[in-house]
Amino acid sequence: MRMIVSGGGTGGHIYPALALIDALKAKEPNSEVLYVGSDRGLEGKIVPEKGLKFDALNIQGFKRKLFSLYNFKTVWLFLKSVHEAKKIIKDFKPDVVVGTGGYVCGAVVYAAAKMGIPTVIHEQNSVVGLTNRFLSRYVDQIAIAFDDARKQFPENKVVFTGNPRAQQVANIQSDFKLSSIGLKDDVPTVLIFGGSQGALKINSSTVEAIPEFDRRKYQVVFVTGQKRYQSVKDELKNVKVNSNIAVLPYISNMPEVLPKVDLIVGRAGATSIAEITAIGIPAILIPSPYVTADHQTKNAMSLVKNNAAMILTEKDLNGQSLVTKVDSLMHNSELRKQMAANSYNMGVRNAADQLLAVCQTAIKKHHKKA
Repeated sequence: MRMIVSGGGTGGHIYPALALIDALKAKEPNSEVLYVGSDRGLEGKIVPEKGLKFDALNIQGFKRKLFSLYNFKTVWLFLKSVHEAKKIIKDFKPDVVVGTGGYVCGAVVYAAAKMGIPTVIHEQNSVVGLTNRFLSRYVDQIAIAFDDARKQFPENKVVFTGNPRAQQVANIQSDFKLSSIGLKDDVPTVLIFGGSQGALKINSSTVEAIPEFDRRKYQVVFVTGQKRYQSVKDELKNVKVNSNIAVLPYISNMPEVLPKVDLIVGRAGATSIAEITAIGIPAILIPSPYVTADHQTKNAMSLVKNNAAMILTEKDLNGQSLVTKVDSLMHNSELRKQMAANSYNMGVRNAADQLLAVCQTAIKKHHKKA
């Protein structure tokens, strides 16, 4: 198979795309893949490091103020990117083009659909993003990771697959040791993590909670995010941090670390939830209030309703509420065990294979039309 994959801006769009590519390469080692991203997103760094062919388009997203010079430029860049994407598609001759979200895939998938190439989009969240809403009118197949997204798309195109990232995480054999970051390997451990860039309110609340965490028998891994690490260290200069707490800027091998923790506290992004349920980890989810249509709250509630997670809103988040929530689980191993089982039962551990099957269906549909 020859496949073009496009998705970018954040890891939530990139990692599912990479998981799909891994699934394709596992089944068809001789397949050819081209990744098309933006020239300003994380994909420009992450994708080439994986040894994949990568082309970049100069494109940007819309801002809320509709009539502005910025948005006029956005429209111009979109049309220009569609033209460039058609050239890329014509040269590569893909069997299928897949979009995993972000404004760059809007131009690439739209161009492919207009050229009569089989097209698929994958929506990771429970609330559909602007790009995928636009593309849903043109593509052949639509894969979703939350059933709540189904009613937001044309019904006849939708297939539930789950998030491909889950399959990658579920298949990892981890030999990570907590002792490598200064903790004990035989003590219950909670991971607090606000994302790769860190989350200001989560960080400040955790700093406030550390004197209480110092007195607990469980361990805490506190990941601040690269750009916020120094400010957190400055805040902790006059705070005693005991040996049961590890403060880190970032964890690059997160999928290897997750199986070694007993509770995770963090955001409710689609990729995070896919990783959590793939392994089956109890969670305290703190949805970001800064995302479109409050979709992280809707993501989180899918776990809360199944007793696989607790929710803590950012407005209610502080040092004391954080400690109270963490204690309620870390002091109750039976509740953690039940939540872990519920979380695991929600996981879709063959999602990448399922998305690949959707791609093959899109190709077959085109062959029948021909």
